[in-house]
Amino acid sequence: MNKAEDFGRVAVLMGGCAAEREISLKSGMAVYDALIRSGVNAVAVDVTDNVLEGLQGQGFDRVINVLHGRGGEDGVVQAVLETLNLPYTGSGVLASALSMDKLRTKLCWQGAGLPTPKWFVLQSEQDVELCAQALSFPVIVKPAQEGSSLGMSRAENKEELFLAWQAAAKYQCDVYAEAWVLGKEYTVAILAGKALPVIRLETPHVFYDFDAKYRANTTQYHCPAGLSLQAESELAALALQANDIIGVSGWSRVDLFIDEQGCSQLIEVNTVPGMTDHSLVPMAAKQAGMSFDELVMQILATSSQ
Repeated sequence: MNKAEDFGRVAVLMGGCAAEREISLKSGMAVYDALIRSGVNAVAVDVTDNVLEGLQGQGFDRVINVLHGRGGEDGVVQAVLETLNLPYTGSGVLASALSMDKLRTKLCWQGAGLPTPKWFVLQSEQDVELCAQALSFPVIVKPAQEGSSLGMSRAENKEELFLAWQAAAKYQCDVYAEAWVLGKEYTVAILAGKALPVIRLETPHVFYDFDAKYRANTTQYHCPAGLSLQAESELAALALQANDIIGVSGWSRVDLFIDEQGCSQLIEVNTVPGMTDHSLVPMAAKQAGMSFDELVMQILATSSQ
């Protein structure tokens, strides 16, 4: 497919009911506007309670999914689209479900021998003491099934670890503490099986949190990332391997660190990355010589695979 009309009537799914609804709406409208500029017959679909209500009887030929978080990035909407026999962008049911669960993702990577920071699952108050013994401070505490750094916090001692566990537990999913990585943070966007230029992230915040991602003007994005050609190639290869282990397809973004010893550490993979003016995939695409509209059209083209 190389013409806008070849894609037919395209639904742009956005919004949803997850904690990332606000970001999804911004991403979705940016994608929708790009499709319209490119001549695609696109329709913006704000998903609220039931995705079926926005899709059935509308004559859609395919879907570009820009739903972030639970319900849109975890295999649920993918299963609905499979049932409706509607081609869609991004990963399938299994890869979406695994990738949304950062804890299960780490287990898969560990089983495949890929590097990821040590972690400890927090299920009760007693686990705080056990975690303190298993991991040296500081640690970062995460809800396993949230994106955009929601519910994440750093803990310097057992008291802060307890409070961080309580805060993350409000998101009603597994919670784990992960060893703090001293080093530089990178992200690798992947489109149709190929890595885009690596981005290095730098923020004055304690870590790359929600505010640093979407609101702050102090976050710095380095692309080129300042790595040697060999180092960038190795990082991209690791990101591609991390994707393959989970079964990710279409497009994604893999987040990782290079620690002070020069070792890479995989953090997570996002199967529906952000597409706002602060988002990383468009930055990487721009460095590769691709405009935002061209990027969106290439993402749409993955719905045909």
